[in-house]
Amino acid sequence: MRIDLHGVAKGRRGRALPATTIGYESGRATLARAETEQRPTVLGLLASGRMRPDAGTVTVDGRADAASIRRRIALVDAPDVSDPAPNVTVAGVAAEELMFAGIPSNPVSVSRWLADLGLDGLARTPIANVDPLDRLRLLTELALLRDGVEGLVLVSPDRHGGDPAEWWSLARRLADRGYAVLVIAGDAAAAAIAAADLLERLHGSDEGDDEFALAEGGLA
Repeated sequence: MRIDLHGVAKGRRGRALPATTIGYESGRATLARAETEQRPTVLGLLASGRMRPDAGTVTVDGRADAASIRRRIALVDAPDVSDPAPNVTVAGVAAEELMFAGIPSNPVSVSRWLADLGLDGLARTPIANVDPLDRLRLLTELALLRDGVEGLVLVSPDRHGGDPAEWWSLARRLADRGYAVLVIAGDAAAAAIAAADLLERLHGSDEGDDEFALAEGGLA
């Protein structure tokens, strides 16, 4: 599966999102830069088929089919759209998502599922107090439980702090499992990841080959 955004823009004169071109595909992690409070979420909504662009096109495998994109792509942790309420516990977040995925969501099932991820010690912790990497592991694995999900759009993981290299490594591991992964983050995080990617290449590692990409367009 490949999803392409070509010249997509949103808002009058592109104020919500300037013309942007990017693609992401199965088995690859792609990083898109987006600054300001609003633009990462707007780009995430467009890339996951949940918003119609005012200009440009969004296609899946060469076809314009927003419904298919919505079914196949999960929008993860987008501010004010798909992020969990900060005071809900990890167990509460898991129970709700398991229910939506059609999986038993009783306390025993939730405890077992969290234990499998090694997160059972966080069950009573409010999601806002969870380490950034554990938060992203939790939310991505829950999203992948939904029927038919083939890809993920992760919005602004850098807003929670932590080392960008850690969540970028997580995104690459998800891609290694065959999922299409698009991560939308700010310029500082993108620069840190680019530097780490360069160091890997200089040391002869091919782990990051063909996985680091940036959106083309007017992202501030």
